[in-house]
Amino acid sequence: MVERIWLDVPYAQKDEAKRAGARWDPAARRWYAPRAGMAALTPWAAAADVPDLLPGEDRTLGSGLFVDLVPSSCWFTNVRSCVTRQDWERLRRMITRRAGMRCEACGAGEDRQAKRWLEAHERWVYDGARRVQTLKRLICLCTDCHTVTHFGYAQVRGLEAQAFAHLVKVTGMAPDQARRHVAAAFALWQQRSATTWSLDLSILTGAGVTVTPPPDARDRPGIAATTLASESQV
Repeated sequence: MVERIWLDVPYAQKDEAKRAGARWDPAARRWYAPRAGMAALTPWAAAADVPDLLPGEDRTLGSGLFVDLVPSSCWFTNVRSCVTRQDWERLRRMITRRAGMRCEACGAGEDRQAKRWLEAHERWVYDGARRVQTLKRLICLCTDCHTVTHFGYAQVRGLEAQAFAHLVKVTGMAPDQARRHVAAAFALWQQRSATTWSLDLSILTGAGVTVTPPPDARDRPGIAATTLASESQV
């Protein structure tokens, strides 16, 4: 088999890359250039793969499925908003590949008909004394499990009932136990949201991923309010 000239094409740019001549390899689930020297595909030239274990990453952190709310003071400080689209594609590809193309919480694979995708989720450690939010793990979750972890966002989108049912199904919790779990997660979220956190993404920079600063803490509430308002109208 001829060695592919792989590309790093973010999902949002796939149509543009296709028009420029990129081709899709369904087995590898990746775009490639059909021949060398295609200048139109230069914007998507592949960078080196991200290592399967990021420097300082703890792959045991936060195993299983649970509600994992991001403090409101940390909104828009996620990895995706701090790296280029091409670097996010490199990270997403590594995360799904090392998980064997399966959700690391429930074991489900991607199902286009069910609109279930494989997505990257971030596990953080919060140092209250230093007010530092540190990225410690990236995990592959299916759309259903990812919706559970962001339970507050699920509520805004009208998906609370589905998220709750999935939480019960995957964890085996009784409904009352699951409700207590959700309530405890929101209590912790409220406590953490009272702090303005600085961001530590050193496990990415140590792997050669360029990180840009997130929106200023003073701007995040306005950005969040605008985004949530638009989501609630969908």
